[in-house]
Amino acid sequence: MNTNSKSEAYAAAGVDITAGYRSVELMKQHIKRTMTPGSLSDLGGFGGLFELDLAGMEKPVLVSGTDGVGTKLKIAFLMDRHDTVGIDCVAMCVNDIICCGAKPLFFLDYIACGKNVPEKIADIVKGVAEGCVQSGAALIGGETAEMPGFYPEDEYDLAGYSTGVVDKAKVIDNTKMQEGDIVIALPSSGVHSNGFSLVRKVFDVEHCDLKAPVEALGGASLGETLLTPTKIYVKPVLKLLEEVQVRGISHITGGGFYENIPRSIPDGLGAVIDKDSVRILPIFRLIQEAGNISERDMFNTYNMGVGMSIIVPADEKDRALEILRSCGEDAYVIGCVKKQEEKITFV
Repeated sequence: MNTNSKSEAYAAAGVDITAGYRSVELMKQHIKRTMTPGSLSDLGGFGGLFELDLAGMEKPVLVSGTDGVGTKLKIAFLMDRHDTVGIDCVAMCVNDIICCGAKPLFFLDYIACGKNVPEKIADIVKGVAEGCVQSGAALIGGETAEMPGFYPEDEYDLAGYSTGVVDKAKVIDNTKMQEGDIVIALPSSGVHSNGFSLVRKVFDVEHCDLKAPVEALGGASLGETLLTPTKIYVKPVLKLLEEVQVRGISHITGGGFYENIPRSIPDGLGAVIDKDSVRILPIFRLIQEAGNISERDMFNTYNMGVGMSIIVPADEKDRALEILRSCGEDAYVIGCVKKQEEKITFV
C-alpha cells in the first residue's frame, strides 16, 4: 500500500487518498478470484490488459456492453448491504452481450461515492468479482471516485463495462427465424435491476420496514427479496449455443416483455406468448397489488419471472430444454413465433 502519497489539503476538502489505497488492498483478494488465462494486468496499472485467444475463429467480432445498477442501490443503502449489487452490475452487461452469442472476456467497474469507506468499497467489489466468476469474465480494472458534496456520504453509484468475443459466422441474428419456432423462458431470480423507481414508490421504501418478514414472500423480508441479485445466464447459454441452433435471445430488462422480446424478432413475425404459462414470482404479484398496477404495465416494466427468452427451431426444442436444465436452468416453453404484424401478443 502506498504510504507516501498524502494531502492534508485534499483531506480537508473531503477526499481521503489513503482510504483509496486501503480500498485497493481490500479488493485484491476478490479480484484474484476472477483471473482467467487472458488476464495480463495486475490491479493498480493505468489500463487493464487482456490477451485475446482467437484460436478457431475466422473473423472475431468484439461485443461490448455497459450498464449500471440504477435505483436498486437505494435498497442497498437502506439495508446497509453492499455485497450483492456488484453481481447486478456485471449481470446487466454480460447478459446483454450473450444475446449476440459472445463470450464475455473481461469487465471493468466504476464506483463513485460521497465518502470512501474502504470496507464498503471492498464489499461492492466482492459482488462485482462474484458476478465475474459466474460469467467467466476477468475483472481487469476499475475506478473508485470519491466525490464529496456531489454524493451524500453514505451513498454511491455503480456502473460497469464488459467486452466479449464471437466468431462473425456465429453472431446470433434473426435472419433464419421462422413461423413455428419456439420461445423458451429462463426463470429470473426476482426483480433483477429494473423498475426500481416504481418499486420504491409502491412500497414507500424510505418509510417501511424492509427487514420485516412478509407472508406473501414466504417469510422473506421485502428488502432481501428486492436485493436478490440479477441472475447471470452466460454459462448455460454458451453451452446451448454449442449444440443447438439458436435463432434469437432477449434479455428481459427495462421495458419488460413488450420491448425486449420483439428486439430479437424480424419484421413480419411476432411472438405469441401463453400468459398462463409464465411462472410469475410472488414479488411481482405483491408489487401489482400494492401499487394497483395494470397487468399490461407489469409486463411492460418487469421481467415477471422470465429473465431471458430464447428462440429455437421446433425440432430442437426438447434438446434445448435438456441442455439448459442440465446446466441448472428450469427452462420451459412460453410461446411460439407466428406470421403477424404485432411483434408480441398474449393469449
